[in-house]
Parts: sequence; C-alpha cells; structure tokens
Amino acid sequence: MSLAALLMIGVRVTSGAAAGVIEELQRAIAGALKGHQGCAVVLDVESDRLLAWSDLDLAARRLVPPGSTLKPFTLLALLEAGAVKADTPFVCGRDLKIAGRRMDCTHVATPEPLDAATALAYSCNNYFAHFAGEISGETLLHAFERAGLTARTGLARGEGIGVVLPVNDLEQQRLQALGEARIKVTPLGLAEAYRRLARGRADGGPRQVLLAPLYAGLEASTSFGVGRRAAPSGLAVAGKTGTAAASEGPWTHAWFAGYAPAERPEVVLVVFLERGQGGADAAPVARQIFAAWAAWRERS
Repeated sequence: MSLAALLMIGVRVTSGAAAGVIEELQRAIAGALKGHQGCAVVLDVESDRLLAWSDLDLAARRLVPPGSTLKPFTLLALLEAGAVKADTPFVCGRDLKIAGRRMDCTHVATPEPLDAATALAYSCNNYFAHFAGEISGETLLHAFERAGLTARTGLARGEGIGVVLPVNDLEQQRLQALGEARIKVTPLGLAEAYRRLARGRADGGPRQVLLAPLYAGLEASTSFGVGRRAAPSGLAVAGKTGTAAASEGPWTHAWFAGYAPAERPEVVLVVFLERGQGGADAAPVARQIFAAWAAWRERS
C-alpha cells in the first residue's frame, strides 16, 4: 500500500519507514498470522507512528479484556503506591479461586519466594491478586487511566477506546488486576500503553529506579518466563503474554505485547488472536514479526 493510500484512510505513518520497513513487516505479519484470526500492530517508539499492521479496523475497534498483558500496569500501580518493593517476597500457593473462577497459577513450581520481577516474568496470578487487595480500587483504576489504556491514540479513524470500570468489591478488584474483569482494551490502545512503557525504559532518575523491577520482569518474561517463545535468536525482547476468557463462548483470546530491543526500545508490537493462548499462540507469532524487523534493522 502506498504512503498516499495510507494517509487517505487516516493512518499515521512515518514517510521514511514507508519505503522499507513497512513493506517488509507487512509481509512478515501476513505470514505469521496465516491460519489465525486476529491482528498485529507495530509502532515506532520515538515517533508514535504505525510501522505495520494487519486488520487495522480490528486493532482499532475490538474491545477485549487484556488478560495478563495488564500485569505490568498493575505492578506499576503497586510500586507507585508503595504496596510492594522490588524485593518484597511472596510465596505462591498456586491454587486460586476468585468469585467462583479458577485462576490457578500455571508457572513452574518453586518453593522460593517470588520478588516483583520474577512474579511478572512468571505471570503469577496469586502475587497480583494478593497485592491488588493492598491498594484501593480507585488507585488501580487511576493507574490504568494514566498508563493510557483508556486514551484515544489518534492512529486510525473511528477507533474505539479502552474502558476501565470502578469495582464493587475486592473480588472484582482482584480480577481486574489480572485483566479479567471490568476492563477492556483495543489492540491499538494496548500498543500505545506499551509504547509509553518503552519510552521510559532508558530514562534515568528516581522513576527509573522505582520501575526497575517492572522492566526487569518484562525482560525476564521473554528470557525464561511465560513469554519466552516471543524472542527470536539474537534479539533481546521485553514483553508479556496474556490469555483472556472470551465473553462469546468457552474459549480464550491470546495476546502478546512488548518491545525491542529490550534495553533501548525502538518498536512496540502487539499481537491479538481471537482464539488461543498467549504463550502458546500469540508469542510465536510475535517472534516471527520481531525476527523480520531485526533482519531489516541489520541490513539498514
């Protein structure tokens, strides 16, 4: 698709990227999503421009619970509120039931206490559900809003915006902290929220110190945690998978959201699949797209 055609449909892209990386990434996305129903979007971290996408209408308008891709923002709220610190220990009991729903942890069993970064890397439901009860529902809601999850991105015409609803009780609050209740996002909106995280990765100062376990957890997720299938060989990726219960039937939707390179991010990628699991399905799709971007970057 030409740059003129992109502008005609209201897509904001970088003119320099339009000549090279867009075409290459578009091919990679099409190949990676073959056999799946869903979408993917790639944003430039610095300029907040679209580099590539599949089914932009779906990415801009589909409102779905984010599942565990929300956990970095839950951890952000906990760190800012002082409910946890980087080294706050937590022993996961694995079994978890909230409001009649089984939310048991599926990460590797460990008798050692988890710290904040490892809990994020392992996507420990018990950790986030427990500590979410240490802050108010308003604190959590405002943290999600500040993260950009309810903001309009301006990246596509007619886009929807994320919805975060106040919680009525502690069980709702814990499910919301896990990305499973009273919150829905669009893939495009989630990409923008992760772009904001990525922009802060290389910042110095007290805030970088505060958020160090968040960034460490996202990097550990793709090296040994639940998102490890998203990282191609030779490229350090940071990100989070998510598997969210579908409202349409007894299945789940699959997510991956992250950025690369991990220490100095240049691109953000979000993958959403209508049916599947984050680690098993969305992460391998992300790996193919990241690999194509890394190959283009090496040649450029």
